[in-house]
This record gives sequence, structure tokens and C-alpha cells, in this order.
Amino acid sequence: MNYSIKNKKLISEINVTPFVDVMLVLLVIFMVTAPMLTQGLKIEVPETKTVRTLSKDQDKIIISIDKDKNIYIDKYKVDKKNFVNYLKKMVSNKDQIIFLKADKSIPYGFIVKIMGDIKSIGIEQLGIIAEKEENK
Repeated sequence: MNYSIKNKKLISEINVTPFVDVMLVLLVIFMVTAPMLTQGLKIEVPETKTVRTLSKDQDKIIISIDKDKNIYIDKYKVDKKNFVNYLKKMVSNKDQIIFLKADKSIPYGFIVKIMGDIKSIGIEQLGIIAEKEENK
């Protein structure tokens, strides 16, 4: 703050340059870290010609199976033996939508067993996640 002798008034000015500098640094940090938060698990899913995009606002649970047959509910690893119990606790109602995301190297029989476990707790809406096949 400066004191002007002529006007004998207090002059207050806000220096916005440091504020803008801090905001730009925060913006860069946000832009760098945001994609890392949404990547999730690294799973190579099978490809197909027809794929429907999932809506982001839809309430859903994603069950992932990696190449070592580890099972994840959303991003949390669960024990294979207690998978059904964990899933029962997470499902709020029987109309819950569940998507299965499995690595393409997983045997078909293992995936069918997991699908049977999901259906055994009364879930009717089960989808499988795949990527769109690129034309080569």
C-alpha cells in the first residue's frame, strides 16, 4: 500500500501477477495428474467390430481380471475365494449394472465361472468391456 502525499489518501492495489503464476502452476499440475487418475488397471481387452461407449454418469461397478487371474472390483484387489461376498457388499440393488473387463489371455472357462458368480447374487445387467477393432 502506498501513501500519497498530494491526495492524503491511502491507495491500495492488488498485484495479480503472483496469483496468476500460482494458478498457472496449479493448472499444469492438474493437467498432468488428471489422466493418471482415470487410467485404472492395465488390461488388454479383446477387440470387436461393434462397441458401445459407456456413459460416465451411469452408476456401475467394473470387475477387472488381469492376465494373472487377479480379480479387482473397481480398483480394489479381492480374494478369489471371497469374491462373491465382496460383491454382495458393494451391490446396492439388484438393478446395479456390472461390467466385466478381462484380459484377452484369460481362458474362457474362468470368465464363465466369474460371470456365473455375478449372476448368482441376482445381478441381471452384466456387460463385457471390449475395445473397438481398428481396420488395418
